[in-house]
Amino acid sequence: MSDLTFHMEGWNGKGVLLIHGLTGVPAEMKWVGKALNKKGYTVYAPLLAGHGVDEATLLKTNWHDWLESVLDAAVDFRTKVDSMFSAGICVGGKLGMMAAKEHPELFSANALYSACFRYDGWNVPFHYKLMSYLPLWTAQLPFFKDIQFAETPSIGIKDERLRKAMQRLSSEGVLDDFPVPALKEMLSLAKSFKKSLPKMTTPALILHAKEDDLSHPRHSRYIDKHIGAPHELRWLEDSYHMIHVDREHEKVADLTADYFEKSLNG
Repeated sequence: MSDLTFHMEGWNGKGVLLIHGLTGVPAEMKWVGKALNKKGYTVYAPLLAGHGVDEATLLKTNWHDWLESVLDAAVDFRTKVDSMFSAGICVGGKLGMMAAKEHPELFSANALYSACFRYDGWNVPFHYKLMSYLPLWTAQLPFFKDIQFAETPSIGIKDERLRKAMQRLSSEGVLDDFPVPALKEMLSLAKSFKKSLPKMTTPALILHAKEDDLSHPRHSRYIDKHIGAPHELRWLEDSYHMIHVDREHEKVADLTADYFEKSLNG
């Protein structure tokens, strides 16, 4: 187990696998994890394959490796709780739902925060958006392989105080830039995820901020329209992309826990 993972023991027999986003680390899930833990859930946040070290390590992996690391964590964590759920931000949320599609017996429900098929929110620079529409094979060209995209100044957090706190909390292991090959892996995952939506059966909660600065709300609307599983789509009014750490992170935890309980009882 990596030093960057975290685990909080609960008392209700239910576990939540918390899955961080692309180029991130488990620490970014800590605030929503603490809120869920206070409600009795045991929470565990694993480290995605290739993450938490450096760019070279990340680029040795692809989205299949990221999914495999989620599945490995899920199989182990499921033996420690009576029922298990997943909650993840962006790429992490999609990986949790893909894991449930492959092994529905492991998960009682999933929560997806800030669905993102490509970076196209209102605060994404035009040339970032353009890269998302280039063919996947361009990521292997020498010119594109060396391009990196820096985080936007907001880092997806509307509240300036919380933004500064998050930067202090999760600096270890976080990549400040997005290398193009990793971005293309995200797009490849998104393509597979879209194809899988009609076949998904595990109940899903989809949360998205109306002001998401990195990912347009249309992505969550697409999931709402195409997913085969029972689901709910809920909107947040006072957050940017990182809803699990922004002003409404406690509401995110409340909505998540309420949906998980509903999925078990209903």
